[in-house]
Amino acid sequence: MTYCEALRMRITELCRKRNISPNALAKMSGVPQGTISDIMTLRTDSPGIRTLNKIAHAFCMTVSQLLDFPEMNEGEFDEDNKDDEAE
Repeated sequence: MTYCEALRMRITELCRKRNISPNALAKMSGVPQGTISDIMTLRTDSPGIRTLNKIAHAFCMTVSQLLDFPEMNEGEFDEDNKDDEAE
C-alpha cells in the first residue's frame, strides 16, 4: 500500500461515516474539487499540509487525528521502500 492509498482509504471512510460526498468535502473544506479528486483517484502523491489541514478541519479533526489510523501508523509504504533502496 502507498501513503496516498492509505490516505484515500481514510478520507473515504470518514466521508462514508459522515454521509458526505467528496464534492461536499471540497465545499466544506475549501479545498478545490480537483484537488480532492486528485487525492481520491491517486493522481497526486503528496498532498500538502495545508490541504490536509483543511480536510481535517472539515471533519472537525486536527491533522494528527486525520492521520491517526492503523493503516497509517502500522503500515509500511511502498514508496518508503523505494527511497530506502536508492540510498
